[in-house]
Amino acid sequence: MLDSDLSLWPLVSAVFVLAGLVKGVIGLGLPTLSMALLAIWMPPAAAAALLIAPSLVTNLWQLQPWSGVMAMLRRLAGMQLGIVAGTLLGAWCFGAPAGSGAMLALGLALAGYAAWGLLGRSLVLPARHEAWLGPVVGALTGAITALTGVFVLPAVVYLQALRLPRDELIQAMGLSFTSSTLALGLALAGQGGYSLPGAGASLAMLVPALAGMALGQRLRQRISMTVFRRCFFIGLALLGLYMAGRELLR
Repeated sequence: MLDSDLSLWPLVSAVFVLAGLVKGVIGLGLPTLSMALLAIWMPPAAAAALLIAPSLVTNLWQLQPWSGVMAMLRRLAGMQLGIVAGTLLGAWCFGAPAGSGAMLALGLALAGYAAWGLLGRSLVLPARHEAWLGPVVGALTGAITALTGVFVLPAVVYLQALRLPRDELIQAMGLSFTSSTLALGLALAGQGGYSLPGAGASLAMLVPALAGMALGQRLRQRISMTVFRRCFFIGLALLGLYMAGRELLR
């Protein structure tokens, strides 16, 4: 797509700077915001292929500090297996990411969850339920990823309910989003949706995405936990409302 229309490069680069900035502050939003904006100019499947490299590298970056990764992986292993299985099975059932109805539903769900969080409500998940609920949440997240190219729900709700400290929550989301990105990349490659030119364009978007994320992380370290939570939920609300509004106005 980008190799055939050079005029799109500045616009797409700006999208990844913005998406990286949002991700740097609240720990998510790069694939969600990228998919929502890029779909204005290109098919959802092409947008999903474009975000693979920036999403993967920024999520790996988000896994820091590395010393805690294995402990987090052991705790969330069932969820990660569910994500991979759900994404691959969902891609086999649904094909490439598409479907305005799915994007509308996901946008409304994001906005609803954010509103609930901003009103001060929060879920708390007892530890005894993690063993069975993690794989279920992962599989549902994978199915939604295959359908829409976005992988925040219900994964983010589940991880928030674990009541992790801020840095551990950011790391847990990075781990889950890494699994989703790898699974989505495999699904797209299996369907012939990840060509060599597309991979090159995706790699090129690493620079603006990483620049935006670096700025966002600097901003995150300067704000309190209360402000962080508010930014987190406001970011989710804006993403959800934008996604839903764009589909309703088509």
